[in-house]
Amino acid sequence: MPPEICLVAVSKFHSVESIREAYIAGQRVFGESKAQELVQKKAELPNDIQWHFIGHLQSNKIKYIAPFISMIHSIDSFKLLSEVNKVAARENRIIRCLLQIHVAEEETKFGFSPNECIDMLRGGAWRDLRNVSICGIMGMASFTDNQAQIMEEFNSLSSLFHILKEEFFTDNVAFKEISMGMSHDYPLAVKAGSTMVRVGSSIFGERVY
Repeated sequence: MPPEICLVAVSKFHSVESIREAYIAGQRVFGESKAQELVQKKAELPNDIQWHFIGHLQSNKIKYIAPFISMIHSIDSFKLLSEVNKVAARENRIIRCLLQIHVAEEETKFGFSPNECIDMLRGGAWRDLRNVSICGIMGMASFTDNQAQIMEEFNSLSSLFHILKEEFFTDNVAFKEISMGMSHDYPLAVKAGSTMVRVGSSIFGERVY
C-alpha cells in the first residue's frame, strides 16, 4: 500500500482482541458500520484510535457516535448531513464527512447518484452547516470479477471528485479524500486515484457471523 493512502481496517463484526492485535501491529484507523457495536468497542480500546463510520447511518444513531467519531463515510442525503450537523453542534465538534456516491450495478447500495450529488451541492444549503466538514466522496464498485467494469466505476468516482473540487471546493483544502477500494479491488482503486481504502478480510480474515 502506498504510504500516502489511508488504510481503514474494517473491523466490523471482528472481536476487540482482533482489533487490539492490529493496533499493536501499528494500525490506528478502524472502520465500523453499527453504532452500538462501535460504542462498545471504543470503550474497551485505546483512545488514540481514529474510528470511521462506514455503514448506512440512521439519524437516530448519530448521537451515539457524534462525541468521538473521526469521519463518517456514508452521507447519502442532505437530510442526514443536516442531522449530523445538528448533533455535532450539541457536542461542540466539527465532524468530517464523505458524500456516498452510488456507481455500482447492485440496487442495494446506498448513495447519491452523481447528478443528485451535484444538484444537492448547487442548492447551496450545505454551506450553512457549520459543524460538518465535507472532505470528499466514498463509493463502492460492483461486486464482480469484471476488472474493466470495476475500473470504469472507480474512474467515474475519481472524475466526479475532480468536478466537485473544481465547482464547489476549489479553496477548501479539507476536500481531498476519495474513499474507494476494498480487500478484493483496492489495487484498482489506488490506480484510479483512491486516497483511502477500506480493507477488512485481508487484515482480519473472513468474518465470522
